[in-house]
Amino acid sequence: MKPKHKAYFPGPRAENEDWLRAEFQSILEHWFRWRQDLFTGDDSAISEEERNARDYLKARSRLSKGLDELNLLLKDELPKYSPRYMGHMVSELALPAILGHMATLLHNPNNTTREVSRVGSYIEDELIIMLGTMVGFDPEKVVGHVTGGGTVANFEAIWRARFRLDHWLALALLLAETRDVKLPLFEAAHMGWEKFSALVTEHGIDEEDLRECSGVAGNPFEFSERINAAYGIAWRGPVILVPQNKHFSWQKGVSIFGFGEEAFRPVTLDRGGKVDIADLKRQIIRSQSEQRPILMVVSVAGTTETAEIDPIHEVRDLLLEFRSERNLDIWHHVDAAYGGFMCSMLRGKGKSVLDPASEAALDAIASAHSVTIDPHKLGYVPYACGAILMKDEEAYTVSTFKAPYLDREHGADKWSATLEGSRPATGAAATWLTGKTLGCDADGLGAVITETIVAVRHFKSVLAGALPSFRPLEPTDTNVLCFAMAEDGEALSETNRKTLALFDIIHDCAEFSVSRTVFSATTHAAMIEHHLSGYDGRLDDDQLVLLRCVFMNPFWGEQRVATSLTDEFLRCLKGWYRDVKEAEEP
Repeated sequence: MKPKHKAYFPGPRAENEDWLRAEFQSILEHWFRWRQDLFTGDDSAISEEERNARDYLKARSRLSKGLDELNLLLKDELPKYSPRYMGHMVSELALPAILGHMATLLHNPNNTTREVSRVGSYIEDELIIMLGTMVGFDPEKVVGHVTGGGTVANFEAIWRARFRLDHWLALALLLAETRDVKLPLFEAAHMGWEKFSALVTEHGIDEEDLRECSGVAGNPFEFSERINAAYGIAWRGPVILVPQNKHFSWQKGVSIFGFGEEAFRPVTLDRGGKVDIADLKRQIIRSQSEQRPILMVVSVAGTTETAEIDPIHEVRDLLLEFRSERNLDIWHHVDAAYGGFMCSMLRGKGKSVLDPASEAALDAIASAHSVTIDPHKLGYVPYACGAILMKDEEAYTVSTFKAPYLDREHGADKWSATLEGSRPATGAAATWLTGKTLGCDADGLGAVITETIVAVRHFKSVLAGALPSFRPLEPTDTNVLCFAMAEDGEALSETNRKTLALFDIIHDCAEFSVSRTVFSATTHAAMIEHHLSGYDGRLDDDQLVLLRCVFMNPFWGEQRVATSLTDEFLRCLKGWYRDVKEAEEP
C-alpha cells in the first residue's frame, strides 16, 4: 500500500495512537469551548459546590465503574480491525470516519429537518453529490439521503418505484372508467413520465382525480376490484425481478410493502453465479403475458456471499431494448451495497485491476434509476450507514405527508421523503470527511480497494500452489474468496461435511476469523460444476458449503503483513485439514 494511505487508518497495532488521541482531545476541546462561548450571560446549571457534593461524586463514581465494566466487556469483542479478521464485510475503520463520526455525535444532529440539523443536513447534501459522482450519476441531478443501512435503502427504492407505478396505473384506471379510453394495462404500467404528462394534459386530469384512482392513497382491495371490472382481468399486482444471488432484504421488502412473497420472482443464475440475461428476458416477457407489471428489475454489484458483480451493462442494454422496441420503461435498481465504492477505482488516474466485464458492469451503474450503497462496508465508516441514490428528482419523488410541527415551506427538508423519521448525521459526516480527505477516486479509496483485490488473488494463488485439495470458487471478481477442501473424485456430501468440520475448528481458534456460506445445488448447480476449481466429485447433496474470506482490511495491501499472514494461514490450514481427515479414520 502506498505510504500515504496508512496515515488514514488507526493501524492493527494502534500505530497512530498518539495522533488519534490528540485529535480526540481536540474534538472535546472544541465541543467544550463551543458550549462555553455561547450564551455567556446564562447562569451555570451545575455549581462548583454541587460538583463537590458527596451524592454527586458518588453518581460520577458509579458512572466510572459502569464505564470500566463496559470497557472490560468490549475486550471480548471480535478484533475486526485486524487483517486476521476475514469473517464478514466489516473491517478496520478509516481515521476520518472515526473523527467525523465522533465530532458530529457530540452535537447530536437529527437530519429529519434543518431545524435540528443545520450543519448535518448540509453535509448530507454534499455527501450525496460526492457518492453520486463516484457511481457516475450527474452531480447536478443526483438526489438521495443516508439510511440506516442497505436494507432500508433497498426499501426506499421500492417505495419510489411503487409511487411511479401507482401514478401510471391510476391514470390508466381513470381513463378507462371516465373517458372510455382503455390503454393496454401492462404497457400503461410502464408508460414513462413523458407519455403520462401528455395524457394528463390531453384529457385535462388533475392530481385529485388521480388520487381517487390510486391503489396506494386509497384502498388497495377496492383498487383491485376496479381494475378487474375495468379490464376484465383478475388483477394480481406487480412483481419484482431479483437475481437468485439476492440479499434477504428483497424478500422482506415485498412482504412489508404488501405485495406478498409471490411477487418476488427470482431470476436464475448463469454458470458464473451471476444474473442470467436470457432468463431475465424470459421473465419480463412472462410478466407481460400475465399482465403483472414489473415494479423493478434488480442487479447486484457485489453479492453478499461472494462479492460477484452482475453484468449490469447487459441488464441496461436489455432494458433499453424493451424501451425502444415495446415502449416499456422498467425501473432498474442496482444493489451496490458492497460493490458501490468499487466505482472509485474507475474514477481518476489510477488503473483498475478489475477484469473488463466487471469494469463495464460498474460503469453501467450510472444508467440505473436508483442505487443502494453502504459506506459502512468499503467506505470504511462506522455502523450503521447506508445510502440511497436516485438519478434525479423525478425518481426520488414519493407521496407527501403532513407534520404541522415541521416547517416545510422552503422544501429543503427530507423528513417526508424518508422511511426513517429521525436520522443521525454521524454516518453522513463520517463518509463526507473520508471523501474529503482520503478521496473517492482511484488514488484514494479506489487504491485501498485495489490493494485488497491484489492481496486476495495472491493469497489464493499461494494456497492453490501448496494444497492440491484447495478448491476456490472461480472467478474471484473482487476481494472475497470462497473455497472448499476436497479430494479428487470426492462426493459433494463428503466435501460439505469436511468443510463444516473445518469451519468449526477455525471458529474455535483465535488466530483467524472466517465465515461460511451455503449455496443451493439447485440454483447454483452450473456454478458448482464449472467454477469450483478442479472439483470432479458427485453432486449428491442439495447444497454446497464454502469457507468465505473477506479481504477488506486495508493492511492486506502491506506486503510484509500479507506475506506473513498468508504463510501463517497456509500453515494453520494444513494442520486444520489434517485434523479433519484424521478424525474420519476409524
